[in-house]
Amino acid sequence: MLLSSFKANNEIFMVPIRWVPETWQFEHYVQIWQKSNMLVWLLNTTLLAVVVTLLQVLTGSFAAYGFSKIHFPGRNVLFLIYVATMAVPWQAYMIPQFKMLSMVGLNDTRWSIILLQAFGAFGVFMMKQFYDTIPVELSEAARLDGMSEFGIYWRVILPLSGSSIAALAIITFTNTWNDYMGPLLYLRSPDLYTIQLGLKTFISQYDADYSMIMTGSVLSVLPILLVFLVGQRHFVEGIATTGMKG
Repeated sequence: MLLSSFKANNEIFMVPIRWVPETWQFEHYVQIWQKSNMLVWLLNTTLLAVVVTLLQVLTGSFAAYGFSKIHFPGRNVLFLIYVATMAVPWQAYMIPQFKMLSMVGLNDTRWSIILLQAFGAFGVFMMKQFYDTIPVELSEAARLDGMSEFGIYWRVILPLSGSSIAALAIITFTNTWNDYMGPLLYLRSPDLYTIQLGLKTFISQYDADYSMIMTGSVLSVLPILLVFLVGQRHFVEGIATTGMKG
């Protein structure tokens, strides 16, 4: 994909394959900004990905603290029911969900995407597995000192959760960035299009210009690649320590 973005269009399907371009076409990375609304698509996708990631990390870690460190009747049953929702495919309830958001007038707004993805059972499950490894004596000592439950979560538990939060943030950011079906269902205005919707319209307009399509694909992948490269150490550490006892 990367090499094809620098090739002339007739070089991409040459037989035998020519891996390295005969003439490097750097102008593709200038032309794509002129031929498409790439900047608008990237800004929209970045905004949604950042907001959804922040909300999922906040709601997921906070709910996980309640399930892990606060004892209340029916806690385990409620947690199992909540986690079991991950087994229900989104296709099974996307129509009722669409009707609900339509009734409150959130179609064709960014709020539809944000509200749908601001909460997730996977994040709660993942953070709870990590919180279970934190000694309960820390939270009990904080309670004896008169600290509130929110204070324990914010000042004791959360600072110890850097690696797991980074792992959850990378996963959520990547999933939101790559989401196609959600924006396809809810976003109608071209000025709200995400990179995935934008690339689809771009491909339909330039279906024979494969070098430009490859250029757009590279630009769509580059941000999440950079996010993972920056946070890969925390991501691997967070995944490796989640669920470990002791």
